[in-house]
Amino acid sequence: MIKTLLVEGISCAHCEKAVRNALGELPEVKSVEVDLATKKVVVEGEGLVDDRLREAIDEAGYEVVEIN
Repeated sequence: MIKTLLVEGISCAHCEKAVRNALGELPEVKSVEVDLATKKVVVEGEGLVDDRLREAIDEAGYEVVEIN
């Protein structure tokens, strides 16, 4: 399963690392790709739940605008 998130507030390598770490802590997440230019985060894993992804990003200090 793959989810694409549009995340506001990510703009640098520190932001990228924070988002990767926040999502990487979820046991269902297998990989995280962050594109700073488009602010898109692609998450791959099994049993991904939008609310859990959103909560992890929120706790890292960023805002999920959209999940596909």
